[in-house]
Formats: sequence, structure tokens, C-alpha cells
Amino acid sequence: MWTKIKRLFVIKTRFEAFLIIYALALGAMTRGAHYTVEYPGVGGWLLMAATAGAVFLGGAKILDAIRYETEARKAEEAEGPASE
Repeated sequence: MWTKIKRLFVIKTRFEAFLIIYALALGAMTRGAHYTVEYPGVGGWLLMAATAGAVFLGGAKILDAIRYETEARKAEEAEGPASE
């Protein structure tokens, strides 16, 4: 049962990754908009850019991790039957 619950929190496909990145971006841009109100001028816009940049970096890392896990799974499947 715990395995099934744990699988809910694992990103398995690129589609799931894009949904999570979208949610992160939505929250970051909302926070960035608050920064422009709290800190008017260049400072607020720089903080907003920083929140957007964080999403870009995090999203790229998530997509790279999905690609790496997919390639590792395919390599494991390819050499699995041959080693038996």
C-alpha cells in the first residue's frame, strides 16, 4: 500500500513534469507580481526576474532528470535479459 502512495509523488512522464513546471511558474509569477508591488522600481523587477529564472532552472533540471531516468530504465531493460 505504501508503494502505491509513494508512486503518486514520483514524476514519471514529461507531461507530468510540464504540469508541475506550470504550477511552479504560476506561483513564481504571482510572487513576482507581489514583489513589484512591495518593491517598486528596478528592485522589484529584478526580484520578479529572479523568480522566473528559478523556475527555468528548476524546470530544466526536472526535464533532465526525467530524460536520465528514462534512458537508465531502457539501458537496464536492454542488458537485463542478456545477463541472465
